[in-house]
Amino acid sequence: MRLTDFTPPDTAAARGALALLDDFHTPAIANHVVRSWLWAEAFAIIEGRTDVDHELLYTAAILHDIGLVPAYDNHALGYEEAGGFVGEALTAGAGWSPDRRRRVNEVIVRHNWPEVDPDEDVEGYLLEIATGLDISGRRDEEIPLDFRREVLNAYPRLTLAEEFGTCVLDQSARKPRSAARRLVDGGLIRKLAENPLESV
Repeated sequence: MRLTDFTPPDTAAARGALALLDDFHTPAIANHVVRSWLWAEAFAIIEGRTDVDHELLYTAAILHDIGLVPAYDNHALGYEEAGGFVGEALTAGAGWSPDRRRRVNEVIVRHNWPEVDPDEDVEGYLLEIATGLDISGRRDEEIPLDFRREVLNAYPRLTLAEEFGTCVLDQSARKPRSAARRLVDGGLIRKLAENPLESV
């Protein structure tokens, strides 16, 4: 498994998602969302999943934290819910059908679920376990070490632990019924600091 095995889709939705990443995310968060896509694709290969909509997975992965940035923050909704609606708007402009637009929203929202059933939503499942790896270090040893090193060399973690922790703490304080509060209460700050990817 090599980094060159994975190529972003050459579609309007994928290009639009990447443009938002470039315009709004810091380098640390931008690298996180790209790594999340790569881990998701790697898990799909490891688990032999051939029923993946790769354009949907890429678009959702690149947009999954867009609700953290001030321009797309929502005063009432959790950042994953706000990001889901950004995904719907972007893919509407890219010509996606209403059902497929709802799917990008679902995948973005579900990345913050404690668990997603792959039989119900394979893209949501892959993004949930991929972000679980990049934030908390879950299932890290299932990804070949050489590939982990290659991805981290190309997309280093930089100040992810500090930046992401600060963003989610803020979301948790302002939106106490959100998934952010559950993440903070579940030890997010400690998990970020102890993530084995920090020392690969």
